[in-house]
Amino acid sequence: MGSVESDDSCLSDSGDSDEDYTPTPVDESNDESSNGESTDNSNNDEDSEGNHDVHPITSATAARGKSATTTKRQKVVWKTVKQNKSAKDIPVWQGALPDADAIRLPIQYFRDFFDSDLLDTIVEQSNLYCTQQNPNGALKLDKNELEQFIGTVVYMSVFHLPRSRMYWSSACRVPHVADVMSRDRWEEIKHFIHFNDNMAPNNSDKLFKVRSLIDSLLPKCQALPQDQMLSIAEQMVPFKGKLSLKQYIPNKPYKWGYKIFVLCDTTGLVHSFDIFTGKIEPVPGLPDIGAGGNIVLKLAQVIHGAVNHLVYFDNWFSSLDLFVALANNGIPALGTVRQCQMKKKGRGTLEEQQVVVDNVEIRAVKLFDKRGVIVASTFASAQPVSNIERWDKNLKQKVTVECASIISLYNKFMGGVDALDALIAYYRIHIRSKKYYHRLFFHFVDMVIVNSWLLYWRDCESLTVPRKKQKDLLAFRTSIAQALSTVMPTQEVRSDGVGHWPVVESERQRCKLPHCKGQTVIKCAKCTVHLCLNKNKDCFREFHKE
Repeated sequence: MGSVESDDSCLSDSGDSDEDYTPTPVDESNDESSNGESTDNSNNDEDSEGNHDVHPITSATAARGKSATTTKRQKVVWKTVKQNKSAKDIPVWQGALPDADAIRLPIQYFRDFFDSDLLDTIVEQSNLYCTQQNPNGALKLDKNELEQFIGTVVYMSVFHLPRSRMYWSSACRVPHVADVMSRDRWEEIKHFIHFNDNMAPNNSDKLFKVRSLIDSLLPKCQALPQDQMLSIAEQMVPFKGKLSLKQYIPNKPYKWGYKIFVLCDTTGLVHSFDIFTGKIEPVPGLPDIGAGGNIVLKLAQVIHGAVNHLVYFDNWFSSLDLFVALANNGIPALGTVRQCQMKKKGRGTLEEQQVVVDNVEIRAVKLFDKRGVIVASTFASAQPVSNIERWDKNLKQKVTVECASIISLYNKFMGGVDALDALIAYYRIHIRSKKYYHRLFFHFVDMVIVNSWLLYWRDCESLTVPRKKQKDLLAFRTSIAQALSTVMPTQEVRSDGVGHWPVVESERQRCKLPHCKGQTVIKCAKCTVHLCLNKNKDCFREFHKE
């Protein structure tokens, strides 16, 4: 292989060319490949650098901008790689996903995240907030009623009426919501639901109002068993209210909202996340390699480097410093890099170069299909090359095009966050509110339901449950909503010494207590008694016996 210095500087040392860059409102979409075909956001056929900058409505600097203290390394020399016998061995995964013992109920997966401690915190803070706002009134919210509120909200995401009050209206009444609680009580809980004490010191924490949610849910996501292939990308939470945290990204499906950096596997299972607040600090004990690199290192702290997890990301994060830092932590990585000018020599043209930085070998492959794309990796290479079919609009027929191995790997394993966004978008909770923490709370409910369903799906695959017997996302979601909305007997009723618990399955049957008009009932888990769910405690005392 020759030792000729490359005239391409697309894979910069640390993105130092962005130090003096002034952000402008341009596109922040990713230069991702789809089905082996590279894509970019330029309007011409040549490759552009595609800046990804934060809109100036925020106080943040450009997201990949470098700090003034970043150390610049000397100019690296790229060497052309001869394609004969240049393939690299992809690391073999040394880990394994745990086998499932049994398939649990959907509500059990959900309560792994929204456990009693988190619900108790929300109840306490909501009651406190109501007292602070109105000392003469009391919300008197308890955990059971909070779960009912969450259940109705999940049901609303399935039925999806334009206005929340329509669920109680005579024309569009939805019994799954209206029978659980009154409209005024639902609106009162929505108004006062809170997650942190406003009077407590917040140390300028911009996420202070949802800090308890983050501190509770993040460790649970980080503790989930990880598959080999992991990806890091941005996620937008739609919101148009007035808040400094709000971002504007033109080429996203939701252009206004909160930006969340997410680490997930190829199915969309979330393993870690970080909400963008305007500035990304370096990870303590690790080098400052710019905002994009710092956030990858922060999310990658939960990845175990000894078992060969492979991490994928796009050009918003890529730099030589990031590849080196991950390699030093035992984490091989692959990602697209910023586009450079590339002469068109026909579809399937590729060029591979390599560089060694701090004893870490990095391969960069330039491929031209319909447009140009550049992908770099510490574990993959161009070889072996496979043949794929592409439609040629000039010839009006399919043509065979060569696709490098590194491109195929990126296309196959990079779409985890896109899969997560798609699953959330199917039944997203749309409850209008001017309070930003309401939007984040509802997003976390959506995210937890998707995570729960993916864990359920993983357990079904482990136990080889036939697909026709598995719950799809809609059935799984409605099962959680039904279980949360169910009016459970209070602690006062359960103290009769019987100790029976109702199961989730429900059926329609009239209550057997005289003069009771209850219709929706559930079976007891230990006997054949049907319990009325119309908050009539006399029904429970009369029939729930040994």
